[in-house]
Amino acid sequence: MRAGPIWPVTLECGDLILRPIRYRDKKEWTQVRARNSQWLAPWEASNPIPGGGLPDYRNMVRSLNIQAAQGTALPFLITERTPGYRSPVIVGQLTVSSIVWGSALMATLGYWVDQARAGHGIAPTAVAMATDHCFQTLGLHRMEINIRPENGPSLRVVEKLGFRDEGYRPRFLHINGEWADHRTFALTSEEVPDGLLPRWLASRGYEAD
Repeated sequence: MRAGPIWPVTLECGDLILRPIRYRDKKEWTQVRARNSQWLAPWEASNPIPGGGLPDYRNMVRSLNIQAAQGTALPFLITERTPGYRSPVIVGQLTVSSIVWGSALMATLGYWVDQARAGHGIAPTAVAMATDHCFQTLGLHRMEINIRPENGPSLRVVEKLGFRDEGYRPRFLHINGEWADHRTFALTSEEVPDGLLPRWLASRGYEAD
């Protein structure tokens, strides 16, 4: 059973910062999403209800904030300190969702990254940061990531981080207008006793701060 509120929280690793999504991020978030619309479209969650759509930005943030207050989600923006900008810029989004307490102590993680910053280690670093926070600070035991078999970049992320492939889930989630198959990857806290982020950074020749 959790003790006390789990949100808001900000996580940092070098120039990468995971912070809460805010209403005032709408303009920048919308610009990043518009620039990446074709890049993200094949992997976008959709509404299976006929004629149903996805919430607009304000309703999305409101829903995420409610879930965070209830202790069932951690809605982060992935931001990066960038030369020439006064504030860290949005380079993606990461949400820890479906947090289950009690005897399960598990959660699901999803993310996207700006195509212009793909291939720079942002996604695996952000996933490692969030996973370590969930394991070490919140006391969760299991983190799960579900990925379309065709999504090569995301498959490389979990491979780099050492998530276990737990198998195939036919028609698991409604994605881009249809029920789509997924592969499930997972990691438990016992598998990374010293933290996932230090292991990931060491594999790249860095040390955790």
